[in-house]
Amino acid sequence: MPIQKILVVDDSKTELHHLSELLGKRGFSVRVAENGEEAMKRLGEETPDLILMDVVMPGQNGFQLTRSITRDPRYAGVPVIMCTSKNQETDKVWGMRQGARDYIVKPVDAADLLAKIRAFD
Repeated sequence: MPIQKILVVDDSKTELHHLSELLGKRGFSVRVAENGEEAMKRLGEETPDLILMDVVMPGQNGFQLTRSITRDPRYAGVPVIMCTSKNQETDKVWGMRQGARDYIVKPVDAADLLAKIRAFD
């Protein structure tokens, strides 16, 4: 099933706008959430085909939220790509251990992001 609906979770309005524009112009349907609570609400409203997840957010961080989502039977099949400025190898390893299927470092390279998304098609 091709990826069409993407949920972007990030506490930065600038980053949400940038990623929404980037993905929207390429035909994806994009929903956004600024924190973990809002992300869970969006998931309850409509299950996306893929989630782009920031790590550093107030409240529940992206690692914790990814663990919650990927261990929930309702959303376990939704791939999560960590999308963060945390570029240490240990961060990547920890993100993958929480259930993320891929990891991309900000600033996001559009071609790299699109390739990662298409890999799930």
